[in-house]
Amino acid sequence: MMRLLDLRGKTPTEIDINLLVPRASLDISKAVDQILPLLAAVKANGSTELIRVSQERDGIDPRPIRVEKNELHQALQQISPDLRKAIETAIARVRKFSEETKPHSISVQLGKGATVSQRWQPVDSVGLYVPGGKAVYPSSVVMNVVPAQVAGVPRLAIATPGQKEFGGRPHPSVLATAELLGVDEIYCMGGPAAIAAFAYGLPDVPLEPVRMVTGPGNIFVAAAKRALRGTIGIDSEAGTTEILIVADSSSDPRLIAYDLISQAEHDEAAASVLITDSLEIAEAVGRAVTELAPITANSARVLSALNGQQSAIVVVDSLELALDLASEYSTEHLEIHTADDQKSLEKISNAGAIFLGKSSPVSLGDYMAGSNHVLPTGQQAKFGSGLSVFSFLRAQQVIDYNEAALAEVANQVDLFARTEGLPAHGEAILARLNRS
Repeated sequence: MMRLLDLRGKTPTEIDINLLVPRASLDISKAVDQILPLLAAVKANGSTELIRVSQERDGIDPRPIRVEKNELHQALQQISPDLRKAIETAIARVRKFSEETKPHSISVQLGKGATVSQRWQPVDSVGLYVPGGKAVYPSSVVMNVVPAQVAGVPRLAIATPGQKEFGGRPHPSVLATAELLGVDEIYCMGGPAAIAAFAYGLPDVPLEPVRMVTGPGNIFVAAAKRALRGTIGIDSEAGTTEILIVADSSSDPRLIAYDLISQAEHDEAAASVLITDSLEIAEAVGRAVTELAPITANSARVLSALNGQQSAIVVVDSLELALDLASEYSTEHLEIHTADDQKSLEKISNAGAIFLGKSSPVSLGDYMAGSNHVLPTGQQAKFGSGLSVFSFLRAQQVIDYNEAALAEVANQVDLFARTEGLPAHGEAILARLNRS
């Protein structure tokens, strides 16, 4: 069922691997072009456009767009005790990791009376996107909200689409998770229109614009984040999910098949890729996928994703080459199944998150590992990071010199300024010391 690319005897480059195993046919640049009119319409028409889009595309009326507090209370009462416990466990794990990784302010003495400090200041307001198209994601509430709370963001707002089966209201598990976390600014809106609403605001709702938007979504949500970057800050273009697995002959092909399928059930455009130096493992994984994919609950979606151009089983000459190609591919989720996972890890530079060995599957990271599942896709991991407490903080440098410390470097500042043809810079220094 999954296509097999036999690249033994070849040394593919970064360009080759992305041509041979491209992402889905609709790339984010094309998606941006498609949604620009919608973003402009939301800016011009506000909630009227949101309501129109929801009615025409989703068949629901999202009003009231602002979720009322009693709806949150009712949702929390409806979920099962077991689900509530699972959500609380996930919250505790993500919170512990976020607290342990939160950076600390520092001050550096560069001379007597000369101090430069760096402080970490939280973003003033953040819109947190929680998707809800082909599945519902209370886990994404946890992943968005907890690190933002640890960072100290004063205002958090959640956008999540309404569900037909719940009368056009957001899924109760999403609302219940928000209630558990103490977030009560929640809007029934989804897709790129929701990102635009966060960026421009909805005066009649009312929804004040936010400074930053984070969270995962489909390619159109990622495209909206790209298009609006500059009006808002973003975490990353966390679009349609990707998994790449590097495996050698020591790996368990059936577990690999389960993991490829697990990510394929997110979306028909999801990318599931295996790179191995073992033809035996490649063929065994292929057989296991053929057996398991048709019998999983979301089989139609899985089969579409696994048969798409973005998914493949790739065989290469060596594990070293497999790891090189994996790093160049720069996937959202990278699993490593090798005889020495730590040694293999040393070869990897680019990935959203890395999962080592058979007991650390991506599914664990999606819910309960303590890591974050909002990760860069589409090669964005080559220069970007997954969502974390750092995403919500800005490093600010604070300069504090007394007059003696300023005098010590005044002539050198003046020399620099005159050399660069900016004498007023030096004059501003010397005026403070009566040397002009």
